[in-house]
Amino acid sequence: MARLVREQGADIGIALDGDADRVILADAGGNIVDGDRVLAACAIAFKQRGLLDGNTFVVTSMSNLGLHEAMRRHGIAVEVTDVGDRHVIDAMRKGGYALGGEKSGHLIFHRHATTGDGIISALQVMRIMKEEGRTLAELADCMTEYPQRLVSLPVREKLPIHTIPALAEAIKACEAALGDSGRVIVRYSGTEPKLRLLVEAREAEVVDHWIAALSQAVAGAFAH
Repeated sequence: MARLVREQGADIGIALDGDADRVILADAGGNIVDGDRVLAACAIAFKQRGLLDGNTFVVTSMSNLGLHEAMRRHGIAVEVTDVGDRHVIDAMRKGGYALGGEKSGHLIFHRHATTGDGIISALQVMRIMKEEGRTLAELADCMTEYPQRLVSLPVREKLPIHTIPALAEAIKACEAALGDSGRVIVRYSGTEPKLRLLVEAREAEVVDHWIAALSQAVAGAFAH
């Protein structure tokens, strides 16, 4: 999709998943615009139009810290849920919010649909581009992403994480080292026998260091 946008000189590229409830975009230069940037740009535009109910929108814990920094600059509140669109939708219903979604492109525009809809999401973005006379690249430039890595490691069984001493200690050390300038999320996949490690920090080298340390702790714990 990104390559075709460049080759054809298009303004925007739209990629939907199999059931079209998720969307990932590309700007005119073929640069991928994920759910975080779409949500941030839409939140800003909605606030300007008085459409951001409660001056708040909903994301999951997978959303980049750069999104949160950008929203603080614009005076917009962000509510965070566990991973999964159903958690986002529940929080939106409870709070009466109009906008929410996931970095993966699962976006909910509650004034138009009760669940994720990639076509509606793409139309909303193009409406903002048209009304503001701005390119997608200009809209997406509203936030700076922290370097982030997500790895999935196979496990034989899903032991409670706090019962794996080496991993629990590595997580604690990582949290202490990152402080407010990063984060670590360790969770099991809901559908596969895998442990997912997410590390985010201001520097890519720091991310790589802690991904390696956490991966080593996991490997040691499940070696026998």
